[in-house]
Amino acid sequence: MDEDLPLLVIVDAANVVGSVPDGWWRDRRGAAERLRDRLVADGLPGHAGPVEIVLVVEGAARGGESVPGVRVESAAGSGDDHVVALVERAAGRPVLVVTADRELRRRVAAVGADVTGPRTVRP
Repeated sequence: MDEDLPLLVIVDAANVVGSVPDGWWRDRRGAAERLRDRLVADGLPGHAGPVEIVLVVEGAARGGESVPGVRVESAAGSGDDHVVALVERAAGRPVLVVTADRELRRRVAAVGADVTGPRTVRP
């Protein structure tokens, strides 16, 4: 594993946004953009080193723009499949996936990612 590369943090937006019942379902894209902005402001709490953050959005949340500090990727189909593909393409570098989805957690761990829950980025 290439420890010289920054930690790649892949955030499952649908799962993280959906972890708090704050009305996100009325404006899914807006909720994803608020999460993106929180990630820009807070990064990965508790991690001292550099990180590269990718926010994966799907469905009605698609269309948000990337901003300095967070790259937004709109999944053409399944957000989970997109997250797994990103992990596979990042082979050889440290990867952390943020999700509570049990099946997604299993899939990304099988291809080498570490996993943490939504509270890591959304208190």
